[in-house]
Amino acid sequence: MENADAGALKQARAWLDAVALPPGAVRSEESGGFGSYTGWPCGPVEELEAFWTIPGATVPDTANWLIRNPPANLVTTAFGPVPDDSTSAMVGYIPEPGSQEGMVYTVVKIADGVAVRAEIAALTESAMCPPLPDGGMYGAPGQG
Repeated sequence: MENADAGALKQARAWLDAVALPPGAVRSEESGGFGSYTGWPCGPVEELEAFWTIPGATVPDTANWLIRNPPANLVTTAFGPVPDDSTSAMVGYIPEPGSQEGMVYTVVKIADGVAVRAEIAALTESAMCPPLPDGGMYGAPGQG
């Protein structure tokens, strides 16, 4: 990481270290099963990614637990509970309203439970957000 921004990388690692998952979560090196990714619109950012499985868990129970248990004093961007019939869900967190950095969990159903991916991005000192046309605004991380 020769060109890494030390402050942003330290922040991203601190958020990763603060990850809080439901009981039974097991860290995994597997990255399969995820058909999307979080596109961080502002940059440059320092990004980290981590994976877990939770045997016997459901997507709604896991995602709703994550909404109720934010890591590292981050604020969730979720609008409300995840419906009971969901087979995938995203739960985002930001350090403050309007921020374009933080953490997004993606939860997907797998054969024996769920897989969880954490995507973490911290803005570098030189990060900028490209202006949007016609006064548009960026959506919060984890909102699609």
